[in-house]
Amino acid sequence: MLFRVDPGSSTPLGDQIAACVRSALVSATLKPGERLPPARELASSLGVNMHTVLRAYAALRDEGLIELRRGRGAVVVSTAPDERARLADAVREVAATARRIGMGADEVVAMIREAFA
Repeated sequence: MLFRVDPGSSTPLGDQIAACVRSALVSATLKPGERLPPARELASSLGVNMHTVLRAYAALRDEGLIELRRGRGAVVVSTAPDERARLADAVREVAATARRIGMGADEVVAMIREAFA
């Protein structure tokens, strides 16, 4: 599995790492039972702090996509991210786009509320 991060992006590195795993699950590149790289190894290869990888893995665990097992590491348990995880990715992307074009959180929330109406 190929992990890529963009240090210049406004999206936090941990979120980028988690998004790589979600994409691999959607495309079936990753399957249940497969192991993710150890956090220390992945952090070293990406040039990020190990705690950044651990935060990404914790988010994936909280979404029910992986299990973190002592001695076995991170193991995929779900075949695809649920709708809530996809929505969280979309919201992060909207927030990054809003920051990039100079929109504030209140403006974005107003747009979302309008969409619900």
